[in-house]
Amino acid sequence: MKKALILVDIQNDFCANGSLAVKDGETIISLVNMLSEDKKYDFVVATQDFHPSNHKSFASVNHKEPFSVIKLNGLDQVMWPDHCVQGTQGAEMHPDLDMSNVVKVFPKGTNPEIDSYSGFFDNDKKSSTGMDEWLKAQGVTHVDVVGLALDYCVKATALDAKRLGFETSVIVSATKPVNMTPNGGEKAIEDLRNANINIT
Repeated sequence: MKKALILVDIQNDFCANGSLAVKDGETIISLVNMLSEDKKYDFVVATQDFHPSNHKSFASVNHKEPFSVIKLNGLDQVMWPDHCVQGTQGAEMHPDLDMSNVVKVFPKGTNPEIDSYSGFFDNDKKSSTGMDEWLKAQGVTHVDVVGLALDYCVKATALDAKRLGFETSVIVSATKPVNMTPNGGEKAIEDLRNANINIT
């Protein structure tokens, strides 16, 4: 049994003063750093939201109000403020995040036509980031998921990990929700439990 820790989108734009800041998002970093040092993990990997500047999920590109929802590629798509744009400081990993144990970073959201919450796939599940294939090639059977934000990218990554056959846990104290809807974090935990994902 090999185990991996997946760090989801711990980037400047999702932390304090970022363009899409998750409340208290940066406060998880010290715990995440401790976890990444834990010898029970054979591998530590990270995902990185990495959008082109013309990404269709940006409210500015579609001339919509931020946080409104439209249909895009047959899916409900939240119109987000521009964030994690390739080549910007906002797309970089938070400077307090210890990357020394991270063996591979998987960019996501690189296709301007469709968003990518999960670290494994675009939202239409048609394009893979390669993380599933890489983890399985290393013999990984168990994953723990941490990072930002609980109710979007952490949840989507954990659900896909479970669906792909990994024994999956979410370490809730090392996540924070964006809470776009009231109690978004609590609803995410309920959805994860209903999918037989371990909440620790």
